[in-house]
Amino acid sequence: MFKSVLVANRGEIACRVFRTARRLGLRTIAVYSEADADALHVREADEAVLIGPAPARESYLDAAKVLAAAKATGAEAIHPGYGFLSENADFAEAVMAAGLVWIGPPPAAIRAMGLKDAAKSLMIEAGVPVTPGYLGEDQSPERLQREADAIGYPVLIKAVAGGGGKGMKKVDRAEDFADGLASAQREGQSSFGDPRVLIEKYITRPRHIEVQVFGDSHGDVVHLHERDCSLQRRHQKVIEEAPAPGMDAATRAAVTAAAVRAAKAVNYEGAGTIEFIADASEGLRADRIWFMEMNTRLQVEHPVTEAITGVDLVEWQLRVAAGEPIPLKQADIPLNGWAMEARLYAEDPANGFLPSIGRLEHFRLPDDIRVDTGVEQGGEVSQFYDPMIAKLIVHEDTREAAAEALADACAEVEVWPVRTNAGFLVRCLEHPRFVEGDVDTGFIGAEADSLETPAPSPILLAEAANHALDRGPPDTEESSVWSSLAGTRGFRLNASPVRTVRLWLEGGERDVIPADGATYQRTTILHEDRIVGFESGVAHAFRDRAPTSSGSAAGPASDGSLRAPMPGKIVAAPAKPGDTVAKGQPVVVLEAMKMEHALVAPFDGVVESVAAAIGDQVGEGAVLAVVKPADS
Repeated sequence: MFKSVLVANRGEIACRVFRTARRLGLRTIAVYSEADADALHVREADEAVLIGPAPARESYLDAAKVLAAAKATGAEAIHPGYGFLSENADFAEAVMAAGLVWIGPPPAAIRAMGLKDAAKSLMIEAGVPVTPGYLGEDQSPERLQREADAIGYPVLIKAVAGGGGKGMKKVDRAEDFADGLASAQREGQSSFGDPRVLIEKYITRPRHIEVQVFGDSHGDVVHLHERDCSLQRRHQKVIEEAPAPGMDAATRAAVTAAAVRAAKAVNYEGAGTIEFIADASEGLRADRIWFMEMNTRLQVEHPVTEAITGVDLVEWQLRVAAGEPIPLKQADIPLNGWAMEARLYAEDPANGFLPSIGRLEHFRLPDDIRVDTGVEQGGEVSQFYDPMIAKLIVHEDTREAAAEALADACAEVEVWPVRTNAGFLVRCLEHPRFVEGDVDTGFIGAEADSLETPAPSPILLAEAANHALDRGPPDTEESSVWSSLAGTRGFRLNASPVRTVRLWLEGGERDVIPADGATYQRTTILHEDRIVGFESGVAHAFRDRAPTSSGSAAGPASDGSLRAPMPGKIVAAPAKPGDTVAKGQPVVVLEAMKMEHALVAPFDGVVESVAAAIGDQVGEGAVLAVVKPADS
């Protein structure tokens, strides 16, 4: 076994690899960008090296800088984590050429599985069933449109080098194909340096089933059972579980055998995941499950497999990379209980799931379950990287118990002023359809109304009112406003006056009766001009002073101004001044946190102005365009 390992990554996965490496007695080395100088993964490593500015292409994606850091620190091995350079065959070859141990599959296997079209052709040869679609070399828009028309809508456009939902667009109608294609090509070029796409038939009730495989240099390949990652939003996984609900023994045997054949077809070594798409319209059946792609790396959701098997997959990676055989034979790999993982994202479900960035001034996660994270209180969520800030993982005897435990854990999350999806996760986990296992990739879209952010409860409102009374009026000229609003209000014949406090919150103002003398049942904190209460994972922010402005800092304003919801780069401006637009039609497209965000017309009207050009870097709140009503 080598004695030191450099993790060519950041955040949660770097911390995860360091944890196992330390247990095995290895020296740990981190790399970091200027934006991550104070990051948790930097402090947890034995040694850390600055490799460049915040943008990933100038730091974490710069292979030469990573190799220079390895040389300078005397690292013997490099673990790529996931994302960034983890599936870059050229980087893997450069690591090996430098005399270092590459903790990953052979470069040839990465190349074979790295392009979705080539991988599907290879799987067909190996006898692995694949989804119907177009894998051709002709990438002209006309040819791609014809193929999509022939397949029949809806279709999926997928970047051939893509992953993580990037460069993937669902198209429901022929007239929307050109726009979907252009967006997928832009994301493919931006994220992977490759604009090529393939077309697949969209399965109307799809489930995402994947199998964890592991190979070694001695020719052995095993599987560690399946995971279900069907609960997704915009092709991004939200909740993952193992095993898959509704998977019988015969179907499991067929799917895992196909996964092992796929891995053996490329002489695979190390950790990998074979992803399948299943048509769930008639339950899980082996003849309705097709190969989708292979991820030649460790997956974000690997902890649920670790939980049901008792295996440390990172330890297996390190041992296999050092030339050791896989520690267990197939027959010795157990499947115990049920595990679930929720991805905690820095995003605002009440505001269209827009990413949320900034300082984590209040950050509390449950302490009685497994939590994998790369941030802590006082840390920053940066605009430059993926918005996932933690993974919450539970393991119970049954699926019902796991769902309940994970819902309870997500309900305990307290984060401010960065917004998170914790409350949304609770609502998903407690939804009757999810509890019953009736889940497909369209679940969130279909159940959107029942998953909306709820209003604060009367208990939380009362406690916020108590906080307002406790801190008293401000020492400013606003005092008279506060006293008239928070003092005794109203008069009732033969009854005592009712004392109320006026609170301003999203959606309006409320007169609230404080819970005088009551013990607080919810967590509430004071932050700047806000009283923040946490309830079922949701952060509700109240003001007890009249807000100075009712305008929004980002997104569409009532006057038709489209403001940047976060810092980012303009990648498209499909509407020009003078164009007539319909409500919901994209006007400007912003790229931030590795995803595209379309700013759409808030109503039917005419584009009065567009203030941003393609390639411009813009700040949060910047006015990018103005739409006026057609009759103005």
